[in-house]
Amino acid sequence: MGLWTWLTLAAAQFPPTPKWDKVIRSRFNNDVTISYKEVPGCLCESTPGVRSWSGYVHIPPFALADLGTTNQSWPINTYIESRHDPANDPTIIWINGGPGGSSSGNALGYNGPCKVHPDANSTYLNPWSWNNEANLIYFDQPVQVGLSYDTPQNISYDLLTGDFTLLNETTGIPEQNLTLHVGTWASTDTYKTSYGSVNAAYAAWHFFQAWYQEFPEQKTTSLSLSGVSYGGKYAPAIFDFFATQNARIANKTWNVTGESAILPLNTLIIENGCIDLPGSWFSYPVLAAHNTYNVSGVNRSTIDEMWDNLNKPGGCLDQAYQCGNLSLLYDPLAVGVNESVNHVCFEAGSYCDRQVQGLWGRSNLSFYDVTLPGDFSRGPPFSQAYLQREWVQEGLGMAVNWTKGSPWVSDAFRREGDFAHPGWVGKLGDLLERGVKVAFVYGDKDFLCNWVGGEALSLAIEWEHTEQFRSAGYAPIETNASYTGGLVRQYGNLSFSRIYEAGHGVSGEQPETVQKLVMRLLRDQDVATGLISDVGDSGYGSVGMANVSGVMNVVDENWRDVLQVCYLYDVGGTCTDEQVEEIRNGSAVVRNYMVVDRNSTRRFPEVVGTGLFPLSCPWLVLSAPSSLVSARRYLGPVIQKYQIPSQCL
Repeated sequence: MGLWTWLTLAAAQFPPTPKWDKVIRSRFNNDVTISYKEVPGCLCESTPGVRSWSGYVHIPPFALADLGTTNQSWPINTYIESRHDPANDPTIIWINGGPGGSSSGNALGYNGPCKVHPDANSTYLNPWSWNNEANLIYFDQPVQVGLSYDTPQNISYDLLTGDFTLLNETTGIPEQNLTLHVGTWASTDTYKTSYGSVNAAYAAWHFFQAWYQEFPEQKTTSLSLSGVSYGGKYAPAIFDFFATQNARIANKTWNVTGESAILPLNTLIIENGCIDLPGSWFSYPVLAAHNTYNVSGVNRSTIDEMWDNLNKPGGCLDQAYQCGNLSLLYDPLAVGVNESVNHVCFEAGSYCDRQVQGLWGRSNLSFYDVTLPGDFSRGPPFSQAYLQREWVQEGLGMAVNWTKGSPWVSDAFRREGDFAHPGWVGKLGDLLERGVKVAFVYGDKDFLCNWVGGEALSLAIEWEHTEQFRSAGYAPIETNASYTGGLVRQYGNLSFSRIYEAGHGVSGEQPETVQKLVMRLLRDQDVATGLISDVGDSGYGSVGMANVSGVMNVVDENWRDVLQVCYLYDVGGTCTDEQVEEIRNGSAVVRNYMVVDRNSTRRFPEVVGTGLFPLSCPWLVLSAPSSLVSARRYLGPVIQKYQIPSQCL
């Protein structure tokens, strides 16, 4: 994935200096500070009486020196109360994957409390938000992801090329236009972030110790964690370390002042997670040859090439096992302390990416949804523009510009060889033995982190009920009275769910099914119906088919009716090469960050108009002449002068 995609309009202007409601110094560590503010309800969660906060915890230099990290960090979380009973409802931490993907942006869509209107200046409530019945924490980690940072650095950034320049006192601030922006990021130093999932877990634990020690009222009856995509590695590492530290605190082998909060772990949820390389990589040639949508993306010779590259001497599995064996000998904690091991694991992950998984690219179909073309866009990412509004930045207390993803975090993880390191399935077994529920939730259209690999990993977990889980059948997931959302195999605290008609972003694509599934998990109910309680202790096992690879779905062709719109805040993901060139040479007409053409005027006439006619709402138009605007010729303010919604004044 290119830098262009990762840094989709990461900068638009220098964010205003945060105005915190409160800055407190930890009672236990004078070097730890917490800065936070209440987020205005008009910004996202506008349900009457429901509150949310945004805040940074400053972790000082050398706090993680035992992991080789000596820089300061400012991780952030966004805490959103439950709409139901925040004092008694469970709490869920939600983390994105990548590695390096931002979590905070998903509060504005996906499974969060609101979604952004096409004007990119207002929001509406999401009826299937996970905070319907749970408190939500969107945690931007590792540091340098999303809104988290180490040392702030001013930059200029070109939307069209992905090129950026670090600014200093001698460079000055360049003239800006619709495609050349300035802003503030984290340092962009790959040596000033976490070196892999286990390091990230240690940093996360320090963060939540500081948070919960200072705000014990937010430590509700249970704490769950959900991770998507590469979160399939983050999340087990984080919860495994949390559980280990809980045990140390309980038996008094951990006696650090200010780090004595036992975290009440409930459920680990993995959404289309890429977890374990050797145990799941076979799924790529399997799905390429036979998937549940009968999509033939690549020919037989490519499938054979996948199998050969997977199994041949010196191939993917050979390299992965070599990485695993060396890791167990010289870096058993997988914290990146041995450069030779790191290199072997880096090479293993890179080879498997390119020569097995990556061969799906020949299909020209999406890695995230096998039924869609690779260049298909569901719609402009309005939230990315919304997060660059000055009033939104001020409302969230953003110290840096929001970025969709951090290539520097990704590079740090790759350098450490994190993806090929072993042990993740074992961590899941350990969590189950400690009484933590583990749930796999996979959309069945995904290729990248697919349900076939996820199912295999769920069956590979060794715990006290391994055989009972393997013997359980697949039951239908009853979403509502008229819709079956998928199939689930469950025994006690372990479940695997295959969700119909969803790709890599399962929660965003089937929001009702997944929201209900998650709440059933947290209430210790059966995933299939939510009618059976105390399943963890009752010996409950789902009943149905033993194998569901033959349960087929029909490709939904409605995507052909979705009009593709070129959006400046995601040029790489929404624009054709021709549109990019038109933006570059100044012949494109742009309004409200959309290239004005037949598609945009038909799909979003309320914000781009229906032709050459001026819009009736001036705050929805670029702050330029009322006529249409050429992207390169117009050199007005980069952040357009929109009216702040009246409810936020």
